Amino acid sequence: MDTKDVLLELRTKKGLSQDELAEKVFVTRQAVSRWENGDTVPNTETLKLLSRFYNVSINTLLGSPRQLICQCCGMPLEDSIIGRDKSGDLNEDYCQWCYADGTYTYHDMDELINVCVSHMAGDNFTEEQARAYMKQVLPTLDYWKRYEELSDNGEFDTFKEQLIKEINGLGIEGLPKVEKLNALVGKFVNLEYRLPGGTSVKFLDDGTTYLGNQLESEFGGDRCFGVLANMDFILVCTYGENGSDPELVMYKKR
Repeated sequence: MDTKDVLLELRTKKGLSQDELAEKVFVTRQAVSRWENGDTVPNTETLKLLSRFYNVSINTLLGSPRQLICQCCGMPLEDSIIGRDKSGDLNEDYCQWCYADGTYTYHDMDELINVCVSHMAGDNFTEEQARAYMKQVLPTLDYWKRYEELSDNGEFDTFKEQLIKEINGLGIEGLPKVEKLNALVGKFVNLEYRLPGGTSVKFLDDGTTYLGNQLESEFGGDRCFGVLANMDFILVCTYGENGSDPELVMYKKR
């Protein structure tokens, strides 16, 4: 789609008039009309405002002239999985798993490769092929080429180590020792727990990236432990296959 068509479609879906949109992004109605007629394109600052307002990337606003790829893991990007800066704005260079709230979540290339390979390997792509592919691709991506410049000098890894120490110190029966925490996007792990009173509740934000892991129970059986945490809380639960029948073991504010 051309930019003019994208802008018209987004405004129409929002149910806004040209006057109403103009007021929200601080331009005139005539400017909105010229965009939608294809006479002009919004300037850079206005594109940022439109991106924030519609919750889509600037790339989408411009008619997707390029295929976005995460510059940390190489994943093709769609608006729904793009990472965000601390300001909440979409950062079109990274996915939610590699970059969350202005923080890079991977600082060890081998660790990232191990995570990616576990999802990539299958009938048509062996683990060895997936690993070889990732080892070839990752060094060509901007994040790893600029790692010394973009690195936080180990601050995030120190934070993860502290979380792991706190989780292992909880003494939850049957929970194996946690060795590592991976980046997990809320909408994929936001289970609904039934409380004693009969009501159900979710504790996570679908759009937020957390740290967590899945571990097999030391008691055996089909149920797994799930661990999730961030700056504010630690959550431990158990569940069956594909997240079925979840039970909350502990929710602790930090």
